[in-house]
Amino acid sequence: MPVRRAPLVAAALLALVLTGCDSGAGGGSDKGAGSAAGPSVIAPGRPGEDNRTLSAQDAADQRVDDDTPNSADVDYATMMIEHHRQAVVMTQLVPDRAESAKVKAIASRISSTQGPEIAAMESWLTTHDKKDATAGTGGAHDHATMPGMATEAQLKNLRAARGKAFDQLFLTLMITHHEGAITMAADVKGQGNNIRIEEMADDVVAEQTTEISRMRAMM
Repeated sequence: MPVRRAPLVAAALLALVLTGCDSGAGGGSDKGAGSAAGPSVIAPGRPGEDNRTLSAQDAADQRVDDDTPNSADVDYATMMIEHHRQAVVMTQLVPDRAESAKVKAIASRISSTQGPEIAAMESWLTTHDKKDATAGTGGAHDHATMPGMATEAQLKNLRAARGKAFDQLFLTLMITHHEGAITMAADVKGQGNNIRIEEMADDVVAEQTTEISRMRAMM
């Protein structure tokens, strides 16, 4: 398993700490004392729990030893399932509407990748007793709150298009969709605490960055 990287919550707070140190009087005269004591850190709580204030050492120890999912991890899995599902719906339109063999090929690749990823995230939610978080997602996580999601009007236009017009609209919408997924993955890599979610987010960034490059080359 790869070495766990510190979450962005800690990184952002570290930036604040460094700013505070720079603004202190006396420059480096208190550097040794500050390094020894360390600043306190706000750690996001688990779903339904308040944030906690930890010492610098406790925060460092927790990042190494405790990868208990927090609300950012659960939200990511819940929302990314819906995000991926829309991508799969879009790819299902391709065989009967697309003209380009390359568009058909990348749509097949997207579908074959994101289907198993949906299953992996559903399994993760079940393992951590968060499966019910997916119930009623349409209300709790409106499509408009997820970056890159196509609107109903855009999907209607995609269903109505054929040939080259379909190819261009599909590529345009799917590039935007992938860019949104990368944004979500980057957010959870900073705000989440679970190693498996971070690994899945890494996979999304790697796969979808590559696919964006391929799709742009087709336009």
